[in-house]
Amino acid sequence: MKPSHIEHIGIAVSSLDEVIPYYEKLLGQKCYSIEEVADQKVKTAFFKVGQTKIELLEATSPDSPIAKWLEKNPRGGVHHIAFNVDNVQVALDECADAGIQLIDTKPRKGAEGLNIAFLHPKSTHGVLTELCEQPK
Repeated sequence: MKPSHIEHIGIAVSSLDEVIPYYEKLLGQKCYSIEEVADQKVKTAFFKVGQTKIELLEATSPDSPIAKWLEKNPRGGVHHIAFNVDNVQVALDECADAGIQLIDTKPRKGAEGLNIAFLHPKSTHGVLTELCEQPK
């Protein structure tokens, strides 16, 4: 697996409405997209910095992975790093063959229509890692 670039850095927040203005000031630009990903129980907001995006993540349900993460990290913070790959399934297979624990064994749809899958932080030195593939 050879990622082409960091696709995005995911940051968990308790409220998009509270945090978006900070990033707009910091980055000198407006948030370009807000989207709900219902099956992941999350609402996202995006900023672009060069080729990399900043993805803010707000839970839409108390049982969402982001809500659970925020229970342990109430101030929010970096939730995951995402790498762009040519083919998520091939990358997952390579990771599994290398002994990396997978959260997803098959790609699924994520924000912005990307095909995504996650690697378990127990196998990635504590960093939740997402693999992303641009839709074809």
